[in-house]
Amino acid sequence: MLNAVSRAYVRGSAQAVSTGLRATGVAINAMANRQAHTDLQVPDFSAYRRDSVKDSRRRNESAEERKAFSYVLVGAGAVGGAYAAKGLVNTFVSSMSATADVLAMAKIEIKLGDIPEGKSVTFKWRGKPLFIRHRTPAEIDTERQVPTSQLRDPETDDQRVIKPEWLVVIGVCTHLGCVPIANSGDFGGYYCPCHGSHYDASGRIRKGPAPLNLEVPTHEFPDEGTLVVG
Repeated sequence: MLNAVSRAYVRGSAQAVSTGLRATGVAINAMANRQAHTDLQVPDFSAYRRDSVKDSRRRNESAEERKAFSYVLVGAGAVGGAYAAKGLVNTFVSSMSATADVLAMAKIEIKLGDIPEGKSVTFKWRGKPLFIRHRTPAEIDTERQVPTSQLRDPETDDQRVIKPEWLVVIGVCTHLGCVPIANSGDFGGYYCPCHGSHYDASGRIRKGPAPLNLEVPTHEFPDEGTLVVG
């Protein structure tokens, strides 16, 4: 009789536990559904959608629709390829451009008040010597009277200067690239001691093996006291 009572007690306890677990599970599920906001209503935009896209399982069946997709894909690829090519070209071109130090030497500004009359001052421009000569009235008259028939590289003095009192030449001998000495030589201009080339006060070759006159770079006078070369 005791065993029967025990079995009945155990059976009743098991049923009570099972009922309690089921009730707890229902409560948890209800709470989870509530926290997941499953009770919210999603707006229906079917009235605004095209008929061709309402069915998510529908495939492009016509040739026109397949072509349209292909055109869009090819167009997107072409735009992306063009953009990538543009970036590569810009990178390549920028790598070939002049560096900051080269651009800084592209032009040089000189204060003419620092050069006394009758003197020649040497500056460095683009890695080369630059001769700036403040000529006297006597030197100007002398160089203007030289006939071009006597010159190896015929140029008048007026062709080589912008302002008569200022001579601007690159100090590189046109023979083998040596640097001449200012206020020297048989003609009072420049003299290259390497091979004996003589230039006058206009930078023209007068004697020696040099074939050409000293080069006159591009220059201008923004104002009375300033010279810009380059």
